[in-house]
Amino acid sequence: MNFTRRTFGRLAIGLAAASCLISAPALAQDRPAPFDKPADVKIALVRYLSTGDFFQAYLSGVEAQAKALGVDLRVFDSRQDAALQADMVDQAIALGVQGIIIQHGLTESMKEAAQRAVDAGIKVVAFDVNVENEKIPQIEQSDRDLARLALEQAVKDNGEAWKAGYVYVAGIAPLDRRDETWKEFKAKYPGIEEKAMFGTLDNPIANSVANQARSVLTANPDIQVMFAPYDEFAKGVKIAVDEAGLSSDIKIYSADVSTSDIAAMREPGSAWAATAATNPAVVGQVSVRALAQLLAGEDPGKSVIVPPTLITQKDLNDNDIKNMEELSAKMPQFAHADVAMPAWMPNPNAK
Repeated sequence: MNFTRRTFGRLAIGLAAASCLISAPALAQDRPAPFDKPADVKIALVRYLSTGDFFQAYLSGVEAQAKALGVDLRVFDSRQDAALQADMVDQAIALGVQGIIIQHGLTESMKEAAQRAVDAGIKVVAFDVNVENEKIPQIEQSDRDLARLALEQAVKDNGEAWKAGYVYVAGIAPLDRRDETWKEFKAKYPGIEEKAMFGTLDNPIANSVANQARSVLTANPDIQVMFAPYDEFAKGVKIAVDEAGLSSDIKIYSADVSTSDIAAMREPGSAWAATAATNPAVVGQVSVRALAQLLAGEDPGKSVIVPPTLITQKDLNDNDIKNMEELSAKMPQFAHADVAMPAWMPNPNAK
């Protein structure tokens, strides 16, 4: 099986390497080495999760910041194959990249792969995966704050006592951090009763979660709140709630946001009450900027945190927000994070 994955990975290397070649801008003389000659800088993004609007937006942010810097970006997508993702780190090392962004994944499969990159003299940052390495900065959305903002709104809307369904998959770093906050809230508010916990990352995630949620709702007709701290989870729950005709009886609280999420939250009578989110494109930009700082000999910090924003159904309706562009324009705190932004760093959002 390992041989098969490795063989596939090597066959795919050409496609992955060609998936995103970014050309350098003409002027870079005011930047520190190696970005005074950005065309000579090669970095890689090695992905575990890519399904859903969040991950597409994250990729667009990575691409935008790489383009602003003028570096050569290679994108590797393992499509939730943990062994292949580890192999892809080795492929990136073999390509001679100077820096690697590891995006999601499992600690047990990525810890050694990340160490191999460090041992090869490559700078590495990790987004939403704990590779247990002091030399590797962690890019985070402040997942505990994401969960806290959503749950505080749930308490504000529903009081301190309600019956809940909870969507969770263990072993994914951001979900584990959000789970810590969920446990803290249940301890703080003993009137919150978890009736069912379920979840899956099987593709397509929303449809797979919807299948589970149908059974959960049938077995637990008294559920009043669904806490689904990942928007693909929330989409799945909403499908099941809508099909059961329970949109007026259940409220959904989530994390992350996209244009399709906004549309779903704004549907008449939608059960999706609120989400807490960072702009995934901004998180992608920050991931590249933190890596660039490492390459320039600067320290972005052990933990690089992008602050989240609470987005309620009422906010969207009152401001007539229909998409991510309007969300950024009408909620400026969502549009940009002044994180990992030294004076020399080009801003891809600058007009």
